[in-house]
Amino acid sequence: MIEVISFGFGHAPAPRAELVVDLRSHFRDPHVHQTLRQLTGLDDEVRNKVIRTPGIPPLIDALAGVVSGFLVGAPELPTRIAVGCAGGRHRSVVVANEVATRVWKLRGVSVRVRHRDIHQPVIAR
Repeated sequence: MIEVISFGFGHAPAPRAELVVDLRSHFRDPHVHQTLRQLTGLDDEVRNKVIRTPGIPPLIDALAGVVSGFLVGAPELPTRIAVGCAGGRHRSVVVANEVATRVWKLRGVSVRVRHRDIHQPVIAR
């Protein structure tokens, strides 16, 4: 079982996982765009903005490779990857969904995605 969890560091600590990825410092937040602030990574406008962010596509590919490595090491054990950003509504949601899709395409295994904080209020900054 593979589980990819998106979350916001601003709401609670990172969930327990074999790998925790912090997107806050390295990738621009769609939250800065007033028109995107109340949307989530499930909305096409936000998804497109995140996917076009320099560094995000190779990061997604690398994370899918890491998950594949965990599957080779002990395929019968659950593997959790937690992807966090500030609020858990934008960047982490898009990256978690994309990693899950890539793992499914690469390995053909079942992947569960959970968006822990997507319904939390937008963090005021």
